[in-house]
Amino acid sequence: MQEKDTVELSKDLFAQERKDDFRKDKGKVKKKRKKETSEVDIQAVSGSDETQSLLDFEKDLWDRDFAYIAGIDEVGRGCLFGDVVAAAVILPKGLIIPEIDDSKKLSAKKRELLYEEIMNQAIAVGIGKVDCQTIDRINIKQAARLAMKTALEQLEPLPDYLLVDAEKVESDIPQLAVIHGDARSQSIAAASIVAKVTRDRMCLQWDLQYPEYGIALHKGYATKLHREAILQFGACPLHRRSFLGNLTNVQQELF
Repeated sequence: MQEKDTVELSKDLFAQERKDDFRKDKGKVKKKRKKETSEVDIQAVSGSDETQSLLDFEKDLWDRDFAYIAGIDEVGRGCLFGDVVAAAVILPKGLIIPEIDDSKKLSAKKRELLYEEIMNQAIAVGIGKVDCQTIDRINIKQAARLAMKTALEQLEPLPDYLLVDAEKVESDIPQLAVIHGDARSQSIAAASIVAKVTRDRMCLQWDLQYPEYGIALHKGYATKLHREAILQFGACPLHRRSFLGNLTNVQQELF
C-alpha cells in the first residue's frame, strides 16, 4: 500500500517544522463544529502503556487544538469477491478503549465486542462501500480511496483532521497517512474494526446467496478453497473479474 505520497513518521511523530503546516491546515476547515471540545472531553483513567501509545498521534493533534480527529481504514482490498469497505470514526477526546488493536490481530469475537463499544462511544461513524463492478472499472486502489472518501463524507460533524492507514483521501481536510496506522493509532484501529466487522457481516449474507464458494469461511480472499470453487463453478456476479487473471486454468468465459 506504500507510495510516494505516503508519509512515515519518526518516533517523535511531528517534527518542529510541521508546526506552521498544522496552523495553515487548520484554516482550511470551513465547516463550523456543532459541539464544543468540552462536550466530548473524557478523562482517561486507565489503560496499559501499549494502549496509551495508540493515542500518541491523537494527543499531538489535540495539543494543537484539533478536536475532531477521524481515523480512516479499509478492508477487502485483496479479496477476489465482493465490495471493498471503508470506515471513518471520530472518537471523543481522551477516550481509551482497552484492548483495541489492528482488526487483523483480533479474534472475530473480540472484534464484535469492540465494534459495539466503538459504535456506542463514537462521536460519528461513516461507512463507505464500493462494489466489484466499480472495482473492475476503476481498479482496486481507486476503489479503496473512493470507499474512504464516501465514509468520510458521512461523518457528522465533519472532522478537522484525518489519520489514514497508509493512504491519501481526496479531501481538503488536513490529513496524515500513517504506515501500519491500524496498529499505531486508536482512531485508525477503530476504523479498521468497524470496516472489518461490517464487511464480515456482508460476507455472511453473500454466503447465503452463493454457498458453493465458502465466503463465510474465507471472506472472499484467494484461499485454496476459494480458488478451487471458482475453477469448479465459475465466477459469480460478485467476483472481481479483474482479479481472476492470476488463476490458472480459468476458462475464457469467466471474463
